[in-house]
Amino acid sequence: MLFAKAPIAGEVKTRLIPAIGADAAALLHQQLVERALLCLVDADVGQVELCCASESTHPFFLGCQQHFGVSLTQQREGDLGERMRAAFDHALLISSAALIVGADCPSITIDDVRTAAAQLERHDAALVPADDGGYVLIGVRQTHATMFDDIEWGTANVLAAQRDRFRSIGWQWSEGATRWDVDRPEDLARLSELNPPISFKRG
Repeated sequence: MLFAKAPIAGEVKTRLIPAIGADAAALLHQQLVERALLCLVDADVGQVELCCASESTHPFFLGCQQHFGVSLTQQREGDLGERMRAAFDHALLISSAALIVGADCPSITIDDVRTAAAQLERHDAALVPADDGGYVLIGVRQTHATMFDDIEWGTANVLAAQRDRFRSIGWQWSEGATRWDVDRPEDLARLSELNPPISFKRG
């Protein structure tokens, strides 16, 4: 599952807007979503679902559905933890394991996704850490009522807090290589390191 917002100027990548402008930030977000979808489709570990934070009928989402062959679902209300747990609950009704990936991590690889899926055959959960203290992928075989409790989303303590939650409920988990995502202006320079690179114009 890929969690994503529609690429609406002024509503996505807001921390980048002072550096590149609202329109460029929205276009960059669109490119990041498309790149992540391509990675998940090519990883071929299961049906790919685009979980939409805004209306799933937005033309961008409908275009992704047609181009990538993914299904569309609407994210539930609540904070990130509540939305992820609801998405996992739904996915695990029809699958023995499920993964959620964030839309802002162009450095995640097909091997990261495949490795995380394989690790779920012998672990309760799998994580791919981010170098800003969060994580860019989480996979589970089951859910737990407190699995996302007391996590301050958007801070540098997310990964440490998630590990604490897993320990508290007795889960065993694996962690992949640390990746980087694009949240802050200083992250933009990394886009040229990608293969293929992502380009953007400053507004």
